Amino acid sequence: MAQARSPRPGLLSLWHLHPLRVHIATTFTAVILAACGLIAWSSYVQGRDIVLEAAGDLIDRIDNEANTALENLFAPVESLVTWASFAPLSAAGSLDARMPSLPALAEILKRQTQLDAIYVGYDSGDFFLVRALSDDASKKEFGAPRHAAFLVQSVERRRGVVRPRFALFDSGLRHISDVPRPGYQFDPRGRPWYIQAMKARDVIATEPYVFFTTRQVGLTLARRTANGRAVVGADVSLAQISEKLKEVRPTPSSQLAMFYPQGNRVIAFSDPERLAAGAAGEKAVLAQIGDVSPVLGGIAADAASFEETTRFASGGREWLAKASQVSPAADNLASFVIATPLDELLREANAVLRRTIMLAALVILACVPLTWWIAQRTARNLRALADQAAAIRRFDFSEAPAPRTRITEVFDLGRAMGDMRGTIRKFLDITTALAAERNYERLLQRVLKEAHDAAGGRGAVIYLLDDEGRALKPAAQAWGDGPGVGSLADLPVKDAGNPVVGATRQTAAALNVLAARRPDGMGFLDGHFGAAPVALLTVPLLNRAGEAVGVLCVFLDGGAEKPSLERLALVEAFAGAGAAAIDNQRLLVIQKALLESLISLVASAIDSKSPYTGGHCQRVPELTKMLAHAACDAKTGPYAQFDIDENGWEALHIAGWLHDCGKVTTPEYVVDKATKLETIYDRIHEIRMRFEVLKRDAEIACLKAVAAGGDEPALRVALQAELRTLDEEFAFVAACNEGGEFMAPEKVARLKAIAARTWQRTLDSRLGVSRDEGKRMARRPAAPLPATESLLADKPEHVIERGAQDQMPENNTWGFKVKMPQHLYNRGEIYNLSIARGTLTEEERYKINDHMAQTIIMLTKLPFPKNLKAVPELAGGHHEKMDGTGYPKRLRGGDMSPQARMMAIADIFEALTASDRPYKKAKTLSESLQIMARMKKEQHIDPDLFDLFLESGVYRDYAERYMEKQYIDAVDIKAYLGARA
Repeated sequence: MAQARSPRPGLLSLWHLHPLRVHIATTFTAVILAACGLIAWSSYVQGRDIVLEAAGDLIDRIDNEANTALENLFAPVESLVTWASFAPLSAAGSLDARMPSLPALAEILKRQTQLDAIYVGYDSGDFFLVRALSDDASKKEFGAPRHAAFLVQSVERRRGVVRPRFALFDSGLRHISDVPRPGYQFDPRGRPWYIQAMKARDVIATEPYVFFTTRQVGLTLARRTANGRAVVGADVSLAQISEKLKEVRPTPSSQLAMFYPQGNRVIAFSDPERLAAGAAGEKAVLAQIGDVSPVLGGIAADAASFEETTRFASGGREWLAKASQVSPAADNLASFVIATPLDELLREANAVLRRTIMLAALVILACVPLTWWIAQRTARNLRALADQAAAIRRFDFSEAPAPRTRITEVFDLGRAMGDMRGTIRKFLDITTALAAERNYERLLQRVLKEAHDAAGGRGAVIYLLDDEGRALKPAAQAWGDGPGVGSLADLPVKDAGNPVVGATRQTAAALNVLAARRPDGMGFLDGHFGAAPVALLTVPLLNRAGEAVGVLCVFLDGGAEKPSLERLALVEAFAGAGAAAIDNQRLLVIQKALLESLISLVASAIDSKSPYTGGHCQRVPELTKMLAHAACDAKTGPYAQFDIDENGWEALHIAGWLHDCGKVTTPEYVVDKATKLETIYDRIHEIRMRFEVLKRDAEIACLKAVAAGGDEPALRVALQAELRTLDEEFAFVAACNEGGEFMAPEKVARLKAIAARTWQRTLDSRLGVSRDEGKRMARRPAAPLPATESLLADKPEHVIERGAQDQMPENNTWGFKVKMPQHLYNRGEIYNLSIARGTLTEEERYKINDHMAQTIIMLTKLPFPKNLKAVPELAGGHHEKMDGTGYPKRLRGGDMSPQARMMAIADIFEALTASDRPYKKAKTLSESLQIMARMKKEQHIDPDLFDLFLESGVYRDYAERYMEKQYIDAVDIKAYLGARA
């Protein structure tokens, strides 16, 4: 036997010891690292060179911009001075002659904000100046008000007298006031600018000095006038020059300065706060450039080396610097220098470079894991396929992802494995579908079909044990060559020789061959196989307790190949799942049947409780479903898209049967109250007895009067008249008790007059009464006997108070909006007999209507499953109205479901057409629809549903099924369609 070759010693041995994913990942990682590093370094070097070149160009551009800015600062001033030297102002001999020049000078100051003042000094010692008061500091200096805009400063010398004047003007050059300056002595002829300008022909620029009036440090541009007798000057402060340099500063740390080469005295600096210019008398003391900026000081010391943009180091930073010459005036040269930190110039470029490096690093960071992931994925697919093969060998058919790969061999292997797993997975899907199937008949057919296909048979039959366990009854059959041969025979369990019956005593599948002579009850096989032998595969259907509930039979050709063990195992497992599903469905069917029976029991009990309701609870659900079917079948109109699913039909069915279940809480004597005085019995009999007593009293009084010697004929006549009156009054009271006519106010008045009659009671009325009535009587003291009683009365004991259990709070849980009477009942005789319409008092009407609230309360307490949660809403809305005036929640049409509105129509129509109510005569079909049409106009019922009720013919179908023929008359539904309120 050859030995395995061992790896060579050394570093290479480590490579051979690692799996494939490590080889792939290491190679790709090394290549990516090298490529990204090279790209990043090349980008950095090239980018830096580009940035440095761009930085030099930037310094040159800024130098040019700074020089241009300085030229723009001084050039307009030089032009202005030149222009003014030829203007009439230069020859004006008095203040009055000079003032006409004020508008022009003010406009110049507005436009040239770098100027502090424009002025003219005359050889006579006169002086004329215009100053712009552009900020609060300048106004405060001269004591000027806030609206002052210009100051005119004048000095006139006449015959040795100096006349100074400081005049304030607003922006419209309207004179405001004069500022007193009594000690002001100024002679322009002694000022440097005057002296220098008188000696020169062109514009001169002074060295920085202290301005006489403002004491600020600046320089003056001046020129001798054309007539040679005056000098025109304009002041520019050093602060203005520094601000100009600050404006063109390229970066926050950049330093720009203008200085005199002689002594390196700084005229302006880009950071004005660091520039300090002192004064020694009228002479300005300028700071040395090295004191202001050591960086610029080093450049100024060797300015010739910085004529071109030069890179140097100072203060621990690298700088780019350049020096050049500027000329504030024709005969005055100054140096300009700029220095910018290289790191600030390169900030954006370095940021770009850093981002490039960061991007390269991110690419590396992303690619390295990606490389390892790809390598791992390639190897993992192979490992996963091996694991899946092992799982299939263990009959683990759970879902596994297909390999996602571009490798052909791996892809083909994964596809083959997926096909094999999918075939077996189908079994699990089928068993899941069986468990989810709710229709019992479809469930049985599904079990048969899948078992038939799995076993490769020609047909299959399911036998289920009956409830007594005495016979196997055929429940379903399926055949590959067409429908079954009809009904199959039952197989008695006592027939032990039948292989199907024998399967009920087994726990595994069995294969039998049936000869030409079939077992009893299985002759139907001849219709499919003829006289040929038949292979019978029987699988017992076992419930969770392991008990046989039936047998699954699959029939194969006798000469066919015997099913493999794998197929038998598949059919057996499938039959087990089917048995569990069948057992569940049988339990559900039994439970539904029990629920249906209980619901019918409750509805029948309500109908039987009172003859007034008859078969109401049975007919309303049928009529509701008839209208719902019509809505589902509608092709046009508002209900063209309406539909109800299987759960919805079940909920509607239950809600219809239980829509009046709250009536079990309504007392019968309230529901059945046929007369006004009726409670458990009709109290008119008490009233009749009182009238009888009054008639006896009248006869006794007559006889006593005759016995006392009275006029017997006259007394007899009076007696007969009294008896007739009593008969008439009782007849009136009895008619009032029937409630058939409206109780007009005059009838109520006559009733109260009759009630005022009295009779004598000699027995204690509190003897023999119930405990509750005794408590009510105790509200007032007992009258001594004999007691005089009113013929009719409303007594305190007639009022039954409403207890806490009978209260309905306004903010109740169910959202009921009802007007609750103060008392539970009021049995007062006058109170009841005075009822305007019908026989019910307000309290009794509330009690009857309360059955709707009780229905909702009772149904909401029942633990309905999710698919039946709508039952309380459907059952509890049939007394609501579209306009919101119904009860108990006062819902409007949009607040109710269509099914609830359907039940409202069904409830009304059934009540109108019912002929089994002892308290009313049944109405004809046309009368009922006429009443409902009026209710439609009054927005009591859904007008669209009522129109559908008529157009679909539901009313006619219901009438033919439930109404007596004498009440079915002709109806013209066109008169009731479309009309709305």
